[in-house]
Amino acid sequence: MAARAQSTTPVRKVPIHLQSAQNRLLIKNGKVVNGDGIQDADVYIEEGIIKQVGNNLIVPGGSRLIDARGKYVIPGGIDTHTHLQLPFMGTTTADDFYTGTRAALAGGTTTIIDFVIPSKGQSLIEAYKQWRERADEKVACDYALHVAVTWWSPEVQQEMEELCRDHGINSFKMFMAYKDLWQLDDTELFEAFERCKQLGAVAQVHAENGDIIKENCKKLLAAGVTGPEGHEMSRPEEVEAEAVNRACVLANQVNCPLYIVHVMSKSAGEVVAEKRRQGIVVYGEPIAASLATDGKHYWNSCWRHAAAHVMGPPLRPDSTTPDYLMDLLANDDLQLTGTDHCTFSSAQKEMGKGDFTKIPNGVNGVEERMSLIWEKGVVSGKMDPTRFVAVTSMNAAKIFNMYPKKGCIAVGSDADIVIWDPKLEHTISAATHHSAVDFNIFEGITCRGGPEYVIANGRVTVDEGQVKAVQGYGSFIPTSPFAPFVYDAVTEREKVHQLIKVEREGRIVAVRNTMVPVVPQATSNGEALELNLSSVNGGEDVVAAADHHFASHQHFTRPPTSSGGRNMQDTTFSLSSEYPSMADVEEEAKGKKNSIQVKNPPGGKSSGPFW
Repeated sequence: MAARAQSTTPVRKVPIHLQSAQNRLLIKNGKVVNGDGIQDADVYIEEGIIKQVGNNLIVPGGSRLIDARGKYVIPGGIDTHTHLQLPFMGTTTADDFYTGTRAALAGGTTTIIDFVIPSKGQSLIEAYKQWRERADEKVACDYALHVAVTWWSPEVQQEMEELCRDHGINSFKMFMAYKDLWQLDDTELFEAFERCKQLGAVAQVHAENGDIIKENCKKLLAAGVTGPEGHEMSRPEEVEAEAVNRACVLANQVNCPLYIVHVMSKSAGEVVAEKRRQGIVVYGEPIAASLATDGKHYWNSCWRHAAAHVMGPPLRPDSTTPDYLMDLLANDDLQLTGTDHCTFSSAQKEMGKGDFTKIPNGVNGVEERMSLIWEKGVVSGKMDPTRFVAVTSMNAAKIFNMYPKKGCIAVGSDADIVIWDPKLEHTISAATHHSAVDFNIFEGITCRGGPEYVIANGRVTVDEGQVKAVQGYGSFIPTSPFAPFVYDAVTEREKVHQLIKVEREGRIVAVRNTMVPVVPQATSNGEALELNLSSVNGGEDVVAAADHHFASHQHFTRPPTSSGGRNMQDTTFSLSSEYPSMADVEEEAKGKKNSIQVKNPPGGKSSGPFW
């Protein structure tokens, strides 16, 4: 955003009796953009709700008029991935729920979804209540919550159900990394996916192979690699892609909808795209950082600069990654965007000087996301404004069951609206951003397009570029399970992939261990070897077999030749000195043959066992 004065004192919530006629707003002459189309229309808002969309609207007097001529009128952004006021790696993030949501509003985001992350062994319900207490009195915009599953037990399973039923949670995040802290093993992951499916929830995963990362970190530190570059080296691209693939395979076994958070690499994006082509219900979330910058910064000679970019999974040093991921996003191989906004000051990052594993993981992005995606996606020609709306708000609202309350401009929807000026040019800088952190990983990037007005729940919170955030103005948004956008696809897939047994005609031959052990018996002169068999089950039409034989049909020999002769490919020869061939067993069962006579082979008598 352009440089503007910032107040360090939070604006307190405005009492209802002091709120002005700004509760009635009329937006005229703009192009209304939804995820499915663009129309020239006016929008009338009252008491935080969109009341009319169309032309020649009749509205009450005293309404504030905003002229949106030459601009787009779009739904407020939904950031699906933030970590505000998070205790992590021995410290707490720089942005709390006020400064973080203020920054979100400044960039055109009107709803965030934060993560409840319980300590290992902590009650999920207890952690959820802690997050609500932190957020409710501070948020300047609406918010929802995901809940992380950081350990596994019957109690956790029960609490997942309670969270869905009573507390407005419909998504759970499992970690495949952070071994010995939050990581679940494959069996636990499988059971967690199964539980999510039962509850109608969306299963999310942080996809990296934590076992490999742990070993790589040991090797790098032992080799003297202690700087931020070691972070990327310890968790290369294939470590992310392997985990994404494994998560897809596990979730697919129980037809659980899967959501891959922070897709950071080309190969991880390719896995998501391929699994979607196979029909698996999986969604991929690239973030502002992976779409707009790369991991070459880890090799910067300035330790502070390099450490500021440390996040997990890391940014990739392949400079073609952002464009590649943007292509996947534009083509719906990836579906929506978040930020993983998790900020730590330079002083906090210095906790990892001398040991990259102790650098707090996290970067900014909640304010910059919308402008960066417009610049890298729309201005570049990769997507149109409707796709921009889909990946910044609509798809998120649908996946997490907030649509059409959020994610669209329609009668009855929340009045979360951005007047987007495609000609507004600004350069990103830590000197002018609204986050509490002292570094910006997008420093110096110029974006063409940004918010002129931001309306949250009917209130103008960014007015001609000036941020007017109010602490505590936002509300918690409960999210119900079984989102139709997600579970309709799951249901259709179950119809196609039903477990149906094969019905077969005819009698099935019984297989029993009724064979009497066969003992080779030689004649007195050693010239013949006879293998005696007992009668089989009273002569009934049942095949007897030893434990290691398997029979599923009554007939083992081929039919006669066209001339009526025996098919010469059939044989009664057996390699076993203990058991006869299956053909002989059948013959004896029919009473046609009582023994097998084996003569001396050509060349003389056999002095040993017959093979």
